[in-house]
Amino acid sequence: MKLKRTLLTLSLAAVSAFTLYSCGDDGVLLFTIEDDVALGAQVAHEVDSTYKAQGKLLERNATNQQAYIAMDRIVNRVLNSGQVQYRDEFTWDVKIIKDDAQLNAFATPGGHIYVFTGLIKYLSDEDHFAGVIAHEIAHADHRHSVKQLQRSYGINLLLSIALGNNPSALKQIAGQLSGTLAGLKFSRDAETEADNYSVEYLGGTNYYACDGAAGFFIKMNEEAAQGTPPEFLSTHPNPENRVQNIEQKAKEEGCSVASGPDNDFNALKSALKL
Repeated sequence: MKLKRTLLTLSLAAVSAFTLYSCGDDGVLLFTIEDDVALGAQVAHEVDSTYKAQGKLLERNATNQQAYIAMDRIVNRVLNSGQVQYRDEFTWDVKIIKDDAQLNAFATPGGHIYVFTGLIKYLSDEDHFAGVIAHEIAHADHRHSVKQLQRSYGINLLLSIALGNNPSALKQIAGQLSGTLAGLKFSRDAETEADNYSVEYLGGTNYYACDGAAGFFIKMNEEAAQGTPPEFLSTHPNPENRVQNIEQKAKEEGCSVASGPDNDFNALKSALKL
């Protein structure tokens, strides 16, 4: 395995010399799925360490057991929709960050998902929350983070981070993904793709309204119109037709837009005392 990794690194380093700065939205993604998983593990460890040091990471222990049981039910419905491409390859774990002021969620490469309590507190419908989760799963599943990071940092640097050889760059990337730095800005195309796949994922659950993410963005738009755009919009651009795009995608898919039960989301909020 060590020899395989060394050969992979050398071959990708050679290729990247020609493609490093030419990878646009439709460019060649040189990172392998294995590298996604390795990079995600490094980034998740850094994010965990950062929020744990601040006392904000809610760990999977007896104290938070009921919250995670409820959260996992919601997440697993989306993951088991039959629509997630890398369902078996990626880690797909979800963690809660205790920060009621942060209306945000994000995903790392390899399927590590983080949700701030501020987002959970903000929402009242399980469909809308599931829509946000589906949107973040789509970012990881369709490798938007890695594509953007490859464009910004280059394949050599990403590989060094995946191998654990560049702690300073790791901190920077972890900060961008979590929004504690400038944030990782996805292209409008990537955001639209994540929205569209959220419809497919939710439709595949046969449980949630497949346009659940639209309800979330409707509330976002209302607050933005009042001059107080939520933090989520700083890393998730919000074109005016975003809600319409989601609703149009739902019509094209012919999936149900009937709201599902809120039992698990209410249990989650109750367990977190939100």
